[in-house]
Order: sequence, then structure tokens, then C-alpha cells
Amino acid sequence: MRKLFLFIASAGMATAVSAQDLHFSQVLQSPVLLNPGAVGVYDGWERAVVHHRNQWLGSNTQFMSTAIAADVTFFKDARRNTAYLGTGLSFYNDVGGDAKFGIQTGAVTFSGILPIGAASQLSLGIQAGFGSRKGDMSKLLYESQWTGAGFDPTVASGEGDALNSFQYLDASTGIFYQFDGGQSTFARNNDMKFQAGFAVYHANSPQMKYRAGGTEKLARKYVGMMNYSMDLPSTSWSFDVQFVQFIQGGHYETIFGGLLRKRFREATKQTGFSQDASFGFGSYVRMKDAIIPTVQIDFKGFRFGLSYDVTVSAMRKAYSAGSIELSLSYTNFHHALFKRRNSW
Repeated sequence: MRKLFLFIASAGMATAVSAQDLHFSQVLQSPVLLNPGAVGVYDGWERAVVHHRNQWLGSNTQFMSTAIAADVTFFKDARRNTAYLGTGLSFYNDVGGDAKFGIQTGAVTFSGILPIGAASQLSLGIQAGFGSRKGDMSKLLYESQWTGAGFDPTVASGEGDALNSFQYLDASTGIFYQFDGGQSTFARNNDMKFQAGFAVYHANSPQMKYRAGGTEKLARKYVGMMNYSMDLPSTSWSFDVQFVQFIQGGHYETIFGGLLRKRFREATKQTGFSQDASFGFGSYVRMKDAIIPTVQIDFKGFRFGLSYDVTVSAMRKAYSAGSIELSLSYTNFHHALFKRRNSW
């Protein structure tokens, strides 16, 4: 029991010590976490996403991550592959551990999307944001407080219990490429898409001031990703495959996998009056950590995702269950708030 408790206490501080970011398994449902250049690059006019993760369900403490994001397009033309702009807002809240260590961030992103051929687009995004971190070290218990019969929080731990609450400014950027085999971002028949991007988060390496008299830099995070989706010709089936690599400081996270989708209704994206209805299922893998069965449902612009991390690493010895994740997004294909007036 003591080993388990000490693990939970230390895990609650892991984010602070390593200064790493929150993460999700359904990576493509939160594109702003992948690449600022992905803002505005999608079929449709406006998009909103809510994403929630409950990590390590079997542990005696909770680790919760929530993301809310929205992005819109300006000057986008439904009939031609022309240049346009994208703007997005995002907010993230990550709280966990016995110390209730919390990370709150918010950012605004601007992107410019340029055609580089009849079916290709290249975009560049820049992101400016703020962050806030706080925690309560007095909530933790230490080995020195073990009395033989239990932990006594009134016993002096000999550890410092001060943890600063602080704020910082953040800057990120990314480049993003998309090839749309349908020759239009609003095509459907036997479509295929390829996307690739590279991003740098925390490009300014903001200072983290966890304790008085000491600082450390938030390590830059490098993100590379690829996504390939294709309709199987003359069928109602399609598939998506993805690969994402995160590198931050000395930490690496690799996620890859895909989904097979069955369409129950075909979209008419040229007019926007009807959208795909489909059911998707598949799995992702987080290297050296977890297998992630995933299902997705698309209906009238809504996409609901449900996944569960089955931990296969040594971490499974510390808790009896994995992590559950829910996502819900909505994309407006109908009446753009900021569309070109001369395109309809």
C-alpha cells in the first residue's frame, strides 16, 4: 500500500518535474494540439471541439484533461481552391494528482492557407497564448510521515511545501500540407486525402517558476504528423491511418493506427444540404505504453469519438484500469458566417 501511495504522490508531481504537456489519444480530434497550421484546414466553414480524458481510472486519485477549441475560416470559396484565412481559439485544463497540480492554457491561432496546385494546399499557422500552473503541496504525504500504523499528516515531513502559482506567455508555429484527391475541399466521390505537418510548440521556451528562487524552461515540443484517408472505390467503406510523433525535452511519444468506416448516407458537400453518416472502428497504439480501441460516429456534421487506453507497459502494475476518452466535434457545412458573398 505504501509503495502504491508513494507512486500516486510522485505521479501527481510528474507533470511539474518534467514540465511536459497534456496529451490525448484521439489526436486528430484536437488538431490545434498537433499543428497551428491545421487551423482552418478542413471541409466546411466553422468547427468546434470538446475533448475530455480521464486517465488511470483504477488509481486512487484522478487525472483529468479537458480541451475546448473552435476555429473559423475567412474568404473560403466553396467552388474553387483559393487562398483563405483561418482563426482559432483554444482552452485546456489539466488537473491531477493528490497535489491537484493544475495547468490551464489558452491560445489564439492565425493561419494562412494557400493553394499550390489544383488539389494541394500549404498553410502556415502562428499561435500566441498564455499558461497558468498551480498546485498544493500540503496535500501530499511522504514516507517520513509513516508511523507504522498509517500516514500522519501532522508529522513534519521535512519537505518544502511551497509551490508557486505563476503565469507565462507562450508562442508556437507550424506548417501544414494537404492533398485532396477530390480536386476540391468539398468533394465526395471516391475521395482521398493526405495530410502532413510539422510544428514547434513553446518556441519561446517560457520560464517555469515552481519554487521561489528557482526557474526552469518549458522544453520546446516538436510534433510531426501524417494522415491518409481514402474511400474504397465503388463501396460505402473508407479508412483512415495516422502517425504522430511528439518530442519534448528527453521525452518521446509515438502514436499510430487507423479506423475503418462504414457510410450509411452519402454526403452532397457541393451544396451542403446532406452530410456523411458513418460508423468507424479501429485501434491506435502508443508505443511502449498502450493499445487504444476507438469508435467514431459521424452524423450531420457531428463526430463523436470514444476510446479506451489498455495499458500494456509496466505502469499497469500501479492501477487496475486504463484511461477513457470522449470527444465531440461539430463542423458547419451549411451557411458560413464569413463566406465569400460571390461564391454562391
